[in-house]
Amino acid sequence: MTSVEKALATQLENIQKRTGKSLEELKAVIDTSGLDKHGQLVSMLKTDLGMGHGDANTIVHWARRQEETPAEPEQVLNTLYVGKKAALKPIHEKILESLNQFGDFEVSPKKTYISYRRKKQFCMVGPATNTQVEVGLNVKGLEPSERLKELPAGRMCNYKLRLSSVEEVDSDLVCWLKSAFDASGPS
Repeated sequence: MTSVEKALATQLENIQKRTGKSLEELKAVIDTSGLDKHGQLVSMLKTDLGMGHGDANTIVHWARRQEETPAEPEQVLNTLYVGKKAALKPIHEKILESLNQFGDFEVSPKKTYISYRRKKQFCMVGPATNTQVEVGLNVKGLEPSERLKELPAGRMCNYKLRLSSVEEVDSDLVCWLKSAFDASGPS
């Protein structure tokens, strides 16, 4: 548990003590209020339960996170690879197959790609065009080549390459992925 997670847990415990209500009871108050907007919910908690602004804001954020259901990896891939890009999905799946052999990591879907991370992001994969998947690698010390392009400092990744076929998910790419995975530290 990170220090931020510990601080949140402590704040949630204190809110329960101050209000005399469990988190589930507080969520039920929010869910049954008939209100939808964040600010309205915060105001309602302040008025009805006498909560301070920080506590009310925290509870609303916490309650909303409880409602979020993480998308299944297959659903995420299906949203990235639609229409003309659908033919690229097997490339991404093959990359993911390799990543899964390395160990545990987090999957963080973005609008146009998926970020894979442990302690920090080590790789991002997504369709670059209708015919190519782009792989970004966050690692230092790889030897750039015609295939593996080194990016300028300050970019989200240190290297990138593009793939047009499943066959390009080869031993070189797997080694580069593994280097980035190892450099990112434990999750």
